[in-house]
Amino acid sequence: MAANYLPYEPQQMLLLPEALQEWLPEGHLAHFISDAVDGLDLGAFHPRYDKDGPRNQPFHPAMMVKVLVYGYATGVFSSRKIARKLHEDVAFRVLAAHNFPAHRTIRDFRAFHLKELSDLFVQVVRLAREMGLVKLGTIAVDGTKVKANASRHKAMSYGHMLKAEAELKAQIEALLNKARAADEAEKNEPELDIPAEIARRQDRLNAIAAARARLEQRQRDADLERGRSDDDDQKPRGKDGKPKGGRYKRPFGVPEDKDQDNFTDPDSRIMQRAGGGFDPAYNGQTAVDATAHIIVAAELINNTSDAREGSVAISGLATMRQCFQSRSSS
Repeated sequence: MAANYLPYEPQQMLLLPEALQEWLPEGHLAHFISDAVDGLDLGAFHPRYDKDGPRNQPFHPAMMVKVLVYGYATGVFSSRKIARKLHEDVAFRVLAAHNFPAHRTIRDFRAFHLKELSDLFVQVVRLAREMGLVKLGTIAVDGTKVKANASRHKAMSYGHMLKAEAELKAQIEALLNKARAADEAEKNEPELDIPAEIARRQDRLNAIAAARARLEQRQRDADLERGRSDDDDQKPRGKDGKPKGGRYKRPFGVPEDKDQDNFTDPDSRIMQRAGGGFDPAYNGQTAVDATAHIIVAAELINNTSDAREGSVAISGLATMRQCFQSRSSS
């Protein structure tokens, strides 16, 4: 006896269209994100499009924010992957409601509205508070390393900068001498674009000089924070200004030879990555409410160590208090 299967007709047309919301089960994350975004004030997103007049028809900011938030919440960060998910993933299609922005549109929306997207954080904290998910109590702070958009091979140590500057200056001087003798020895010398060679080395020299200046300024700021001054003669002094014994290893504002600066991303710092090795990176810090595990503060810094980053928690509490006070006064 043949099995009695349930009907399976892939080509069957629907007499009436189904509601998009019914494509996902109750309690799905997409439903929560949709409701949460609908409860936020997205007025800051609209002025960019109002000036274009009624003939301009951009995608609705609410839809774009929902798609981005759901993508981030599910680990999809690439604008190309998000655009592909809008065709292939049911949850993305439900949130987009049959809108299919191209990856460039998603990328540009994110780039144009970075400030507005960041400002939504305060509204999210307020919403969590109204739902009873956040309390002004214990919070936990932790950090993770975020790789910078720079190569560690594009960094140079302070000691190597000094050597490279001397070498480049010598090369430039040699090229200038060669230029002076070019007319006399033109037939005996290989063809060489001397002005271009000088310009290339001069550009490199300028880049190194700028990186060295950043390192020295960074060291001066660190020395000032330690209580040093440019006239301390490398001698530690007490609060009364008198020498208290010992001696600093380096003059004021002079970095260690191993200190590095990156030409591609000067704000990044060399940090150890998980699994070993080092990369130019940033340190992402988050403060989380101990009761409901809601993120109440976030910051991206370039300090390698997490030891002094308790200020993130303090700033998070300050943000929450300000948020609550403005809410209660309105």
